[in-house]
Amino acid sequence: MTGTRTQMTWRINNRWTIAIAGVFLQIALGAVYAWSVFRVPLSKQFGWSISQVTLTFTISIFVLGFAAFFGGLWMNRKGPRVVALTGATLYGVGVFLASFSANKLWWLYLSYGFVGGLGLGLGYIVPVAVLVKWFPDRRGLITGIAVGGFGAGALITAPVATRLIQSVGVLSTFGYLGIAYLIIAITAAMFMQNPPEGWRPSGWTLSAKQTAQRATHDYILSEALKRWQWWVLWLILFLNTSAGISLISQEGPIFQELTGVSAIVAGGIVGIASLGNGVGRVFWAWASDLITRRATFAVMFVLQVVLFFVLPRIATPLLMTLVAFFILMCYGGGFGTMPAFTADYFGAKNVGPIYGLMLTAWSFASVFGPLYIARMREMTANYGGALHVIATVMALSILLPIIVRPPRRDAE
Repeated sequence: MTGTRTQMTWRINNRWTIAIAGVFLQIALGAVYAWSVFRVPLSKQFGWSISQVTLTFTISIFVLGFAAFFGGLWMNRKGPRVVALTGATLYGVGVFLASFSANKLWWLYLSYGFVGGLGLGLGYIVPVAVLVKWFPDRRGLITGIAVGGFGAGALITAPVATRLIQSVGVLSTFGYLGIAYLIIAITAAMFMQNPPEGWRPSGWTLSAKQTAQRATHDYILSEALKRWQWWVLWLILFLNTSAGISLISQEGPIFQELTGVSAIVAGGIVGIASLGNGVGRVFWAWASDLITRRATFAVMFVLQVVLFFVLPRIATPLLMTLVAFFILMCYGGGFGTMPAFTADYFGAKNVGPIYGLMLTAWSFASVFGPLYIARMREMTANYGGALHVIATVMALSILLPIIVRPPRRDAE
């Protein structure tokens, strides 16, 4: 009994330690966003097209969404540590195995794309589901910080991977990074644990405003899927992600076409603008604790209407950088805010499978967004039309967070 009390006290008093570990786990997983540094080296060495190489990233993100769902279900049965350790192992091994992809594109798809994607999904959902339980008083902020680590992963990995590629080659770089990911992610995964049943911070109670924005009980997955609110949240995440990932997939070419800058300058703009992804995950999640999740998404959609509408008319690199930065803030803000939104509407107890399944919106957006903008570019010979269509879709999307309300059990 004494041992149990001691362990429980350690867990409660160290929720910030668990949060820090969750951030490190997400940083390791978020290194997948540095994929662009591998595209040209792989293409040059093996003669693969940029589209063929880019498909690796698409496979990885597509698999992530479905793996997150199964990870959430598994976590409810076996606990977060087992799922996190499995995800960390699969991701590290998948990246390491990619080092054996010489002249075998299918192996790159299987190792980095499929196996790595499985690890990404299993690992990604754990800190999100765990931390909303440890921080009921700061749901938005803490999930924003956690997934902010995912957004920051590329900022750390990209320069390291670039130097490694120059010194040891692209395939050996996969090997070194895979080992590094294994060490970092497995160490962080060891800290993943749920709080005791019914735990809450000492002296904290829900305010009237928070009560009005939260569900009256903890839903299970089958109950959540019967509520129209779950499908609205899925659609909000899909639309927000599709808009941002459309720009991300074509950033360099868009910046060059609209401002006339060189590829090197465009690459610099991409690097600076990408900071918005990580900043937005934390900022908008923090804001959602103050102004509600609904208002946060409504504001982000309004901003994107303006930003995507003016984007084709921008001709100066500085202004282009600012606009792209704020678009990616909104993109990241969707991932920072939606976990707390889901926990508010369906309870924190089963947020793993409920939000895990919702991440399939990310999977489908990762395919739809890039294909849409690439196809529109081919049809119209410029990006202006595609960007204006996105602005129009964002305008219509504003209605979704306005109409959605927490589900109530008496509606069954």
